[in-house]
Parts: sequence; structure tokens; C-alpha cells
Amino acid sequence: MQNQGVEVFNTISEYNKMLNHETLHPLVSVVDFSKSNPICQFTRKFGFYTVFLKDVMCGDMQYGKHSYDYQEGTLVFIAPGQTYGIYNAETYIQPAGFALVFHPDLLKGTSLGKNIKEYNFFSYDVHEALHLSERERETVLECLKNIKHEIAQPIDKHSKSLIINNIELFLNYCMRFYDRQIITRDYVNRGIIGRFDTLLNDYLRSEKPQHIGLPMVNYFADHLNLSANYFGDLIKKETGVSAQEYIHNRLIDAAKDQIFDPAKSISEISYNLGFKYPQHFTRLFKSKVGVSPSEYKSLN
Repeated sequence: MQNQGVEVFNTISEYNKMLNHETLHPLVSVVDFSKSNPICQFTRKFGFYTVFLKDVMCGDMQYGKHSYDYQEGTLVFIAPGQTYGIYNAETYIQPAGFALVFHPDLLKGTSLGKNIKEYNFFSYDVHEALHLSERERETVLECLKNIKHEIAQPIDKHSKSLIINNIELFLNYCMRFYDRQIITRDYVNRGIIGRFDTLLNDYLRSEKPQHIGLPMVNYFADHLNLSANYFGDLIKKETGVSAQEYIHNRLIDAAKDQIFDPAKSISEISYNLGFKYPQHFTRLFKSKVGVSPSEYKSLN
């Protein structure tokens, strides 16, 4: 279905039909692109979760407002409602590789349904895709093989739980591989931490807190060209605290520097840091320091 230049697929069967792929289960499919029809790429929006493993380069992928050179051996995760596309001068190509697609309805009433939001990589930008080692790629292919095998079985009372368990196992492996990717990119990540520190310091020294408000995770992720989820996961793995907690700790440090200025009241300090209400500042300060700003000032 076309919608203002976007090809929309709401069901698994619609997507399978486009690829000339048999629908074995209405809510989940493992696609082998080498067996599909040649396709002309469009911007697409899915109503289901999609994981691509491409084995050949097939053009630049457009994801949201960003372009990404889609290399082979890369896993890309797309959540329902997100827009993506690959541009190749409107020529037909024979794709290769695999896709796992599963509808949110499959997850209803399951533990995976409750925890699916914890797999942050479904909200990563494409340029934050997962680049697999050969051994990791073999693990991914084995997981897809097991999911496909279970889909092909006659549906019985065990089918749903076995399919869900295999999808969850696959996603957990992907979590492990993303942790490995972040660790192996340690040098790059330290550069991001340094830039984050500089941006945060500049923000707090400027008048932005008064005009924009409290420094927020999204603000720094945007300035570092990262998705908020990837940025948050990177900060947590590098520092041991969430990006929000990291910002809060820096806010408290900045507050302590201002508290001993006799010309500034607690209310003025709170506004200078971007708090709308002094009581919110006081609550955060006490939760971090153990005493209120006024008590901290008198104790020191």
C-alpha cells in the first residue's frame, strides 16, 4: 500500500506477498531474500518488528532523516511505525540475506511482550547498526534457522511459546553482541564521553538553562548525532550510571559551586540551573547529597 510516497505494510502476509514468500504463520516470518522476487526499493513503513541481515551491499539506506551505507554482515533493527528505505535509482535488484519479521500481536500476554522495550536497539539509528563478526553471524543464522523450523511446524499448544522463546534467545544474543560492539569501540566511545562533557559544561555555563531548561539527554544525543537510546546505553556502559543520572550529578556539582555565593539565593540558583520550581531543585539536591541546599550551605 502506498501512502504519500511511503510503501506501508501492516501485516506479515502483505510483506511476504511482495517478496513472493510463503506465509507459514500470520504473525511471524523468516525471509530468505535470495529466494524472493527482484524488488525495486521504496521508502517503507512496517506495522511490525523487523530485523535485517543483508549479505550484499545494495545501496544507501534512508532511515528517518539519515542516510547509512548499508554494508554486508550488518544487522539493522526497525520497530513498528518507523520509516526506512534503500535508494538505488529505482532499479530492480535481487536482494540477499535474511529478515526476521514479527508482529506485536504475537507478543501479547508474554514475558517478551512486557520486556520488548528493553531491547533498545529497536530505537537505534541505522548508523548505529550491529556489525557482526563471522562467529556472531553464524549464531544469528542458527537462531533464524531455529525460528524458521518452528514456524514450519503444524501449530499446536506449544507453538507460540517455542517461537517466542527462540525470538527472545535471538534478541538476547543481539544484546550481547551490542555490548561487545560498544566495548570494542572503546576509543571512539571515550571521544564521545569527552565531547559530552564539553557540551554539558558549556550548557551549564551559558544562559541555555534559563532559556531552554534543564539539560536533557535528547539534547546531547542530537548534538552528538546519536539516537537517545544508543547514547544512553553507551553512557551507562562507559560510566556505570545512566545519562540522566550523569547529568544530574553534574547539576549538583554546579549547584555546590554556586551555593557559597552570598549574592545568590537558593531559588536563584535553581533557576540558573534550569529548574522551573525551586522545590524540584531542593528535592534532587537532597536525594543526591542527603541534606537540603540550605542545610548544605550551613554545614559547610
